[in-house]
Amino acid sequence: MKLVIIDYGAGNIKSIQFAFKRLGVEAVLSNNIDEIKAADKVIFPGVGEASSAMKMLQESGLDAVIPNLKQPVLGICLGMQLMCNSTEEGNTKGLGIFNVDIKRFSNSVKVPQMGWNVITDLKSELFNGISENEYMYLVHSFYAENCEEAIATTDYDVKYASALQKNNFYGTQFHPEKSGVVGEQILKNFLNIK
Repeated sequence: MKLVIIDYGAGNIKSIQFAFKRLGVEAVLSNNIDEIKAADKVIFPGVGEASSAMKMLQESGLDAVIPNLKQPVLGICLGMQLMCNSTEEGNTKGLGIFNVDIKRFSNSVKVPQMGWNVITDLKSELFNGISENEYMYLVHSFYAENCEEAIATTDYDVKYASALQKNNFYGTQFHPEKSGVVGEQILKNFLNIK
């Protein structure tokens, strides 16, 4: 299996690589469009600020490539947020894969949300063998509104979509690569998606 992690300068890439290595899969880091298109599975990571990350995607032409990928694609954290219509972070237009907007948590809660929180309302093969109310690791100040494409929700300030799916595109707000055994199972499930 050829697994490619998109390398566009905004990644928490090492921890993702190590997580897949523990599952017996060598993930290739690449920003080469042909290599990304030829992969069996693609990971779209992201840590940092949305508008600068989007600028890096545009400069490399990846903003046009990612929405047209046909294989299973998993966006993680900022990667998932950039797959949405827009984000309030830097008033940034996203890739428009998921039909939802990214909002900032209100000042009535500690921002960013940092640490462990539960995922509920699970509905996707991504969560095979995962129970409701499992704890996942999150670090974020912005969230996807709860929507039709939500395949998991989390409560913090509001009930929001902590995972999304549309066709071959999946996204998690939480970091499966930092979420222990449960997160590892989610990555394994992603590898098993046809």
